[in-house]
Amino acid sequence: MTDVRDILFRGIAEKKFRAVLKAERSGVFCGRSAAITCAQALGIELEICINDGDELSHGQRFANLLAEPKQVAIAEEQLIGTIAKACGIATAARTAVHLADGKVNIVSGSWKKMPPESKHMVRDAIAAGGAAFRICESPMIYLDKNYIRMLGGIPAALAACREFPDAVKVVQIKGITADVEEETLQALNGGAGVFMVDTGRIEDLRSCRRVLETSGRRGEVQLAYAGDVKLTDIPQLTKERLDILCIGKQIVDAQLLDMKLDVIQEGTLWD
Repeated sequence: MTDVRDILFRGIAEKKFRAVLKAERSGVFCGRSAAITCAQALGIELEICINDGDELSHGQRFANLLAEPKQVAIAEEQLIGTIAKACGIATAARTAVHLADGKVNIVSGSWKKMPPESKHMVRDAIAAGGAAFRICESPMIYLDKNYIRMLGGIPAALAACREFPDAVKVVQIKGITADVEEETLQALNGGAGVFMVDTGRIEDLRSCRRVLETSGRRGEVQLAYAGDVKLTDIPQLTKERLDILCIGKQIVDAQLLDMKLDVIQEGTLWD
């Protein structure tokens, strides 16, 4: 099939044009390496003026490119498509971190639910925004509700981890195999290091915290909370004396960071 661009640009196919990429709203940049790889594949000369994690302001020019007309047209689709989503995720992660104000650690583990080809991009974007994409540093073993059910309950699930004494055991507290208080006690007695209250119910978080505080071992473990947490919930949740706040959809489903490609002039030299 004939590419209409080959016909439209036939008379200027050998010319080169300088263009710039500009942010249409403020945010956080991410995707430098992927953009460079994309440009190399297209045969485009690309100069990116910022690094992953840097702040972008509205209207800021952050990249220059030099390319033939058809390459410019393709770049408008592929370069922006390569970085706009990553920048949006990084921006949402940075917003969450700012709202937390250093009072809790922000984690977004929902990258695991993304398509395989997107996982690396999403993880990098979360990190560029200053959040974590794992609840704790490796080694760790995350015992979610399905592991717990299959292994026969929280005590049995933790017992199955005995061959990994150095791994932090993260236990999902859901109030399914017992009430939240009992599940917390079982996890505490079994050696859990992180208690993930993943119900979206503040009363469950408070019940778990009370058990940990009453035990006198609150300082030995970490308390995490998740369940449809919104960015606007963060300031209030930081008052709940928890350590980790897990935010999924509001970070990984963040809107694209709007940006555009503008042709500036014909030429072969950078300013």
